[in-house]
Amino acid sequence: MSIADKTVLITGASRGIGRALTDEALRRGAGRVYAAARRPAAHPDERVTPLRMDVTDPVQIRAGAERVGSLDVLVNNAGLALFEGLGDRATLERHLAVNLFGTYAVTGAFLPQLTSSRGAIVNNLSLNSLAPLPALAAYSVSKAAAFSLTQSLRTSLAERGVRVHAVLTGPTDTDMVRGLNIPKAPAESVARAIFDAVDRGEEDIFPDPVAQALAEGWRNGAVKAFERQLAELR
Repeated sequence: MSIADKTVLITGASRGIGRALTDEALRRGAGRVYAAARRPAAHPDERVTPLRMDVTDPVQIRAGAERVGSLDVLVNNAGLALFEGLGDRATLERHLAVNLFGTYAVTGAFLPQLTSSRGAIVNNLSLNSLAPLPALAAYSVSKAAAFSLTQSLRTSLAERGVRVHAVLTGPTDTDMVRGLNIPKAPAESVARAIFDAVDRGEEDIFPDPVAQALAEGWRNGAVKAFERQLAELR
């Protein structure tokens, strides 16, 4: 799917990868970009419509869905990441509320528009969906759950003509990991790689050097083959 002339909605769009995705969609000629965030920021391009949307707030999600008349691409990018273990249930529930149930709620609200356009859903997840990072244990659990949700949506929505992409992002230079002394990909290059992969129709997207090191093994591995096998049983 080419982004040119399409209507795109991006959650968590006010900074980091979300802001980079907004700018990249515009660079590729998107007709309209809804930039959703808890505190939406103004954008100089008139094609951008700021949208107030906390993905844990059903009222704001419903209002957003009513405002957006048509939609081609939904990017579930909003996320929460706290450096916490699993000792505190409340922290785990906060991560699940945003990273799992927020993605689920936004997808459900905009599904009528996406079904009508035979559009695409792009869920920005993490390599920690595949293997947990101890310092981000609660985050890793929530992203693993969101990856399973993404795979399930992929199967259940295929008959409606809606494609579902999982973005398995590695370390990216955003506020979340800016203080860590590790190699990080620029958010702009990650955004570019995400839309390139959507253009190519890739189901699972590995948009940075750390992620790309795992891409071939994942795509040709037994787990991916098993996913395809189970998808045939619907």
